[in-house]
Formats: sequence, C-alpha cells, structure tokens
Amino acid sequence: MKKNELSKSSSRKASKYRGPSCLNCGHPLDLTDKYCANCSQLNTTKQLSITDFFNEFFSSIFTYDSRLRYTLKDLLFKPGTITKNYVEGQRLKYANPFRFFLSVSIIFFIIQGLINNLGLPNGDSAFKVNNNPIENVNEIKDEIKKAAKDNNIITNPDSLTQIFDSIIQGEGSTVSLTELIKPKKKKNTKYLTEADYDTIQWSNRTIERAFQYRKYYNDTKIKNPDAALDSLKHKKTKLNKWIYSKNDAIDRAVENPFGFANFLMGKIPFFLFFFAPFFAFFFWILYSKKKYNYMEHLVFIFHILSFVFLALLICLIPDLIFGTDAFMGITLAFIGPFYFYKALRNFYKQNRFITIFKFVILNNIFFISATIAAIIFFTLTAAVY
Repeated sequence: MKKNELSKSSSRKASKYRGPSCLNCGHPLDLTDKYCANCSQLNTTKQLSITDFFNEFFSSIFTYDSRLRYTLKDLLFKPGTITKNYVEGQRLKYANPFRFFLSVSIIFFIIQGLINNLGLPNGDSAFKVNNNPIENVNEIKDEIKKAAKDNNIITNPDSLTQIFDSIIQGEGSTVSLTELIKPKKKKNTKYLTEADYDTIQWSNRTIERAFQYRKYYNDTKIKNPDAALDSLKHKKTKLNKWIYSKNDAIDRAVENPFGFANFLMGKIPFFLFFFAPFFAFFFWILYSKKKYNYMEHLVFIFHILSFVFLALLICLIPDLIFGTDAFMGITLAFIGPFYFYKALRNFYKQNRFITIFKFVILNNIFFISATIAAIIFFTLTAAVY
C-alpha cells in the first residue's frame, strides 16, 4: 500500500491514526513508528470497531498457528535444533517451551484418561451369578439364599457351600462362603491411649497412630474424626483429625483404584515441571565448559519432555485402533532415547563418544533422582486425595 493510500485508509495501521506516545506503556513514539519499540503494541489512536476486532482476532490465530507449526515441525524432526534456535534468539518463531510442555502433557493425560474410562467394560464385576454381574457381597448372599430355598436346602453356612460353585463364577478369585455369611465376632481390641503414645519414640509416633486409627476405623466404621477421637479419648488436634480423615480417602482409593490412578497421573505434568529445574542442575555441571547458562539447559530439558509427550499423544491413535500399547512401548524404549542422544549431539556439538558417555550418566541421574522425587511428590499428592 502506498504512503498516500495508507494515510487515507480506515485501517488502524493508517498513519493518520498514529500518536506521539504508546497508549499501552506511554513510551514516546514518532509518527513514523508503526509499533511501539518498548512493548510492540500497534501505534494507533483509532477507536476499536467490529471489523478491526475480528481482523486482529484472526490475525492472532494465524500468528499462533505459525508458531505452533514451526514448533511441532522442528520439535519432532530436528532434535536439539529447536533449542539451539530458541536460545540464539529465535523466540517469536516458536511457542514458549515451558507453556508448550504443560499444554501438551496435560492434553495427553486428559485424552488418556478419557480413553481409559471409555474403555472399561460396562458392568465389570469380580463375581457373576448365572452370568449376571453382581455389584456387592449382599447381592451374592441374596442369590445364594434364593438358590438354597429353591433347592430345599437349609440355609446355613455349611450346607450352602455345596451349591456355592454352581452359583458363583469368580474371575480367578476364591471366596469363602462361610466368611461371607457367618456373622463376625466382635473384637475386644485395646487401643493405645494418649499416655501410651507419649512412651513411643517421636519418629514412630505418627506412623503408629496412623495404623491404630486405620484399625479403629475398620472395626467401628466411624467416619467422623471428631466422633472417633472422642471415643478413643484422644486429643482433637489438627494432625490427629487429618490422620483419621485419611481413612476415608484410603477407602475411596480401594473402591475406585482407576480414579485414584487418574488423580495421580494428572499430577505428572506438574511433577516434571518442578523436577526439571533440579535435573537441569546436572546439565549445568556436565556441560560447564559450554557457553550455555542454567536457563538454556532448562529450555533444552523442556523441549525433550515436550517431544516425549507429543510422541505419546501421536501414539494414542494407532494404539487405540489396534487395541495395544505397542506403539507407546516402542516410543519410550527406543525412539525416546535415540531422540535424546541426537538432541544432545545437535545442541551441545560434542563428539559421539563424549555424547554417549554423558547420555548414560544423565539417564542414570534422571531415573535415580526422579524415582526419589516421585516417591516424595506422589506421597504428598496422595495425602491430599
């Protein structure tokens, strides 16, 4: 567009709408400045119209699409090169590595969770009676009693065992019918008092209290922490109430292990996000003679992690089609390690022998430190379930 045409245009970029200062940050501008040199905002004083709004909206979409396209292409097919370009100043070309990692990893676990939930067979149960799924033990008892009555058998535990095998079809499980029907005897269990806890070593006191509260919870089925602590005559401290309340969480985890697993899996992106800075410290030591600083090593790690989740996300499609985890297995066992090696070579520019040596060291450091950190992190995560 020529200069005189631009001045007559109704576009927000037209020179006639330019001001002497940026409306966003107040930075002084010349009338020849199309954008602010300080914050990059368009230098315009024109009021926002519907046409301008949608023009900027679609422009931002295409701009992000360009960054996403370059990020996906270079991340998948140019290991290490994307990090090299990014740390050398090509920032606007690629998506932010930290935000991109969180996005792709969270999307992976959301889709993985949906697939797992949709893939569970309806009415799946540990027991079946006449090929009909049974949801709980009480239903099993009712079916056994009904069958016993129809066959003129006295309904007591000993005689009912004669028809047990013909009624209940377990999936690899063995159930004692006597235990199902025979009333449990009340246990006269002696629970520790607060005075007893004072005699236990401080480091073992909380663990012992947790086991005792679990036993009391199972014996009495009291869910309310205040009622349970009153009954035990224990102090109603925040710690004691919190320990007792975790019994309900344990039951929920046992009753719905898939839900608990999904809860933990959903925290993996955040675990890796906070673990990566710790792992970057070892890169900083191993490559101390290189020109890269700590943050640039961290960018490299997030690009590696982003590739892993992006590759796993791609593998979800063929694995879902063929009903297998083979593609994910191949990615984690072979493609991932090879990609990591190539990224080290392309980014740090060292020979094969040194790269392989550091590759082995970094893998060992990752698995050892990640295991320790994961135990701590997921223990704390489970504590708030």
